Amino acid sequence: MNKALLLLALFTTGLLSAQTMAFTVVELKAKDFSEAKVLEDFDELFGGVELKNGSIVLESIETGSTLGNTHRLAFIYPLGGEMMAEDAVDPLKSQVFWAKMGNYIQEWGPVHHGRILSWQPTENEEMKLIHIWDVKAKDPIAFKKGHDNILKSFKQDFKDRLVGFGTYDINKPNGASHWVLVSGIDNEDHLMLYDKLQNDSKFIELIQSRGETEDVSDFAVKHLRVIMN
Repeated sequence: MNKALLLLALFTTGLLSAQTMAFTVVELKAKDFSEAKVLEDFDELFGGVELKNGSIVLESIETGSTLGNTHRLAFIYPLGGEMMAEDAVDPLKSQVFWAKMGNYIQEWGPVHHGRILSWQPTENEEMKLIHIWDVKAKDPIAFKKGHDNILKSFKQDFKDRLVGFGTYDINKPNGASHWVLVSGIDNEDHLMLYDKLQNDSKFIELIQSRGETEDVSDFAVKHLRVIMN
């Protein structure tokens, strides 16, 4: 799982330098004690798939899911490009996979589409827990500028952490326009970071420089599988 986080970080940062990446995220509620079976079938279908440019990620939702969903399946691809060849996935295997998933999934959740606008990778394999905020930003340009300035001004605090920022463009969760994520070792590590930053007047100033914002929700995930090119 730690290696998966590292691979996704290195993969995505390389692509962001060349083009905008987009994503589709599908939430789902797995039946009790079915995660091992879901992982087994995921590996069987996607394990040997050759991707042109992108990644497929299976995540567990650790805390904060207001809908009771337990996992997320994310497809990351170049905007205007192809993630994989049309025949990359065997049609029969795909049919069997989705049929099996029906046995393990209690309910399918919402599907969200958006873009990745900023990505700072990490090589620290201890940074397992990813905290994600969904927010409404009144001024997207000011919000992006403020985000970048925070990373620049507090680069030592965010060193070795995965930090991402992007948009929700289709089916925005509860009206959220953007998302922000940061990785940490565990809940306490996240709390120590927030306590340090929120007691720094410069950080508060930069947070306010993002313009009017509204926190919609927040939750934490862990990467279980990452398939990449």
